[in-house]
Amino acid sequence: MADYSITQNGKPLDKSLYSIDLDNKIFASKEGGLFLDFRRLNGWTFKTGRRCTFKTGNNCTFITQWGCSFDTLDECNFRTQGNCDFDTSAGCNFDTGGYCTFKTGSICAFRTCSNCTFEIDGACSFNI
Repeated sequence: MADYSITQNGKPLDKSLYSIDLDNKIFASKEGGLFLDFRRLNGWTFKTGRRCTFKTGNNCTFITQWGCSFDTLDECNFRTQGNCDFDTSAGCNFDTGGYCTFKTGSICAFRTCSNCTFEIDGACSFNI
């Protein structure tokens, strides 16, 4: 069994408000304000509403609305709206709206809108 936590406002999210496919590693919910702790798990895909917080392992994919925070390891892909904060390791790809803050390792690719802040370690490519 996977070791993860899904909460909203400090309480476990009702199972009727999300779907989780353990075989294919997909979490989906239209809910916002979630705290998803999958920090020891790799290769998951997350589809969520806005203002969610994620703690994950490596090689994850995020498809979210605006205002989310991410604390991940290597090789993750992000497709978000704006106003997001990213604290990642190396080899990540970002396709975001504006007003995002990035703190990453090396070999990351960014496609963003305006007013973003970058603290980067190593070679990265930008399309801003």
